Amino acid sequence: MQKQEVKGMPEGAFDVLPAGKEYAPYISADSVIPEVTARSIILGLVMAVVFSAAAAFLGLKIGQVFEAAIPIAIIAVGVSPLFRRKNTILENVIIQSIGAASGLIVAGAIFTLPALFILGLDKKIGFDLIKIFMVSFLGGTLGVLFLIPFRKYFVKEMHGHFPFPEATATAQILVAGEKGGTQAKILVKSMIIGGLFDFMVHSVGAYNEIFTSRIVKIGQTLSEKARIVFKMDVLSAVLGLGYIVGLKYTSIIAAGSLLSWFLLVPVIYYFGQFIPAEIVGSGTQLISAMSAEEIFRSYVRYIGIGAIAMAGIIGILKSSKIIVQAFGMGFKQMLKKKTGRETQPQRTQTDLSMKYVIMLLGLAALIIFIFFSFSVLSPVPHALRLGLIAMVTVFVISFLFTSVAARAIAIVGTNPVSGMTMMTLILSSLVLVAAGLKGQYGMFAALLIGGVVCTALSMSGGFITDLKVGYWLGSTPVKQQLYKFLGIMAASLSVGVVIFLLNKTYGFSGANALAAPQANAMAALIQPLMNPGAQVPWLLYGVGILTALIMELIGVPPLAFALGMYIPLELNTPLVIGGLIAYLINRSSPDKKLATARYDKGILIASGFIAGGALIGVVSALLKYFDVEKFIHLGWADTAQGEPLALLMFVALALYLYFDSRKVKKED
Repeated sequence: MQKQEVKGMPEGAFDVLPAGKEYAPYISADSVIPEVTARSIILGLVMAVVFSAAAAFLGLKIGQVFEAAIPIAIIAVGVSPLFRRKNTILENVIIQSIGAASGLIVAGAIFTLPALFILGLDKKIGFDLIKIFMVSFLGGTLGVLFLIPFRKYFVKEMHGHFPFPEATATAQILVAGEKGGTQAKILVKSMIIGGLFDFMVHSVGAYNEIFTSRIVKIGQTLSEKARIVFKMDVLSAVLGLGYIVGLKYTSIIAAGSLLSWFLLVPVIYYFGQFIPAEIVGSGTQLISAMSAEEIFRSYVRYIGIGAIAMAGIIGILKSSKIIVQAFGMGFKQMLKKKTGRETQPQRTQTDLSMKYVIMLLGLAALIIFIFFSFSVLSPVPHALRLGLIAMVTVFVISFLFTSVAARAIAIVGTNPVSGMTMMTLILSSLVLVAAGLKGQYGMFAALLIGGVVCTALSMSGGFITDLKVGYWLGSTPVKQQLYKFLGIMAASLSVGVVIFLLNKTYGFSGANALAAPQANAMAALIQPLMNPGAQVPWLLYGVGILTALIMELIGVPPLAFALGMYIPLELNTPLVIGGLIAYLINRSSPDKKLATARYDKGILIASGFIAGGALIGVVSALLKYFDVEKFIHLGWADTAQGEPLALLMFVALALYLYFDSRKVKKED
């Protein structure tokens, strides 16, 4: 059957649908076109290997991690004309889905595993390529398996309720590549504008990336006397993200950020002036000597982590019915005899059978138990008991935070995986110490538990994007789910090789070592936890927990608010500008059809900004690594004009997004 003729994304792709109305994907459920082919598998695996190696290499070398999903979607579309038969859009979905495992596995690996080298545990205990592969592969596998029961809820039942910004950009790229014409021209034009804008920041240094209130005298006074600072990131990709997220969620996120930066930071500074030494948190100096940014990192960020954890628990309780139904169905399938009369779901709603999900989870649990008992902790007394504790800890925390990661990506496109991993390290360390495991093996086991959980959460957050893209475009979910494991395997092998090569070539500690900022933070966190009497900022976590509970009680989505508290202010303020532009465009005409057409064009432009920014992130990282940047870097960003020019350029970009979106005529 031929696919339906549509100009762009199908009608209702971004809207809450009326009761009883089903969303019709780009490729209908009745259509059968090539989806999983040798070409899509091979290209996907090549993308997984190449991008996992590149992302790990650059992330550890220069401390800059880029998202792989959007560049891979662009490459999938770009190489399609090279073949006699062009890729179908569903083949491109599979390429993107397999390849996108790269960035997700890399994030889980480089946030935690280099800490083992930083602490010298690779020499004291022994750490090899197989262990890196096992941690990455097991984490990626759990991320996929735990997410499958939530797929229908997030992508179908909540259709139109969550903005899915990264999935929106990816789907727009794939549709524009399929259709060409006006859609492709708008997307390419906005990609070029967004890419050039961000390139001028990252590599040319023409203006500053972050505008702050310190550039005016009153702002400087407020910063010095009260630690009140306003900050805004001017990158086009962040503005585009805000447009897609919309005003509702960006306002809630910004409200959380304003609470952190305009209330909590100044209050902690005020009372800190009367405290002779820091009493809670991870501060290494007196509060009175800290800047606003240092107070946020040392104290307020932990309140945000507590709020995220509580928001996650609230989300789990709310979706407990879905979880019970899904696993109940799986156990029924395992026990029930086949009669041949079972109703088959539509192709576009066919998931991996819950019977197999449960069986695979059981197998994963067994492998994790064997891995920790006989490989990680074999020299330690009571290794079997500790291996069982490690397995339970991995399963419980991964399961609890899976929906948090998915919901965070669905709302704002940002996964607070580092915060959840810090919480994992704290909880697993406390459990292991209580079980009698401390010292070097305690740190070793806790970091590997953190590595598995971090990778699982990174994977579940990213995989919900793939599944939403598939839902919009008409993919078969079970095919995405099964072939994701190929990408996980390829990326896990690739990232392990890169980590070992970089450790041998540069090292992760010492004068000229690699940056590895997240891993250094994890290493600093784990050491005191494995010693008796370690201070854990429970008071700060408790404040965050209470904040999330209050938000739930007054009807504010607690996770969006908690994300705002945790994510730096400069990333949240431009989101509101983008969300406000979307709001104004959506109400730019009393003719609902015209206003919707304008809004949809804005979505396409915003997607181009995100895609252009993602591509330039890769290019700029490569230029920095190969030391080419020094030949094109102007250095204007560091001058007095750097921030005012940044604000001026951001305003110009925002005006372009607004007025170009409005250039849709009624006859169009």
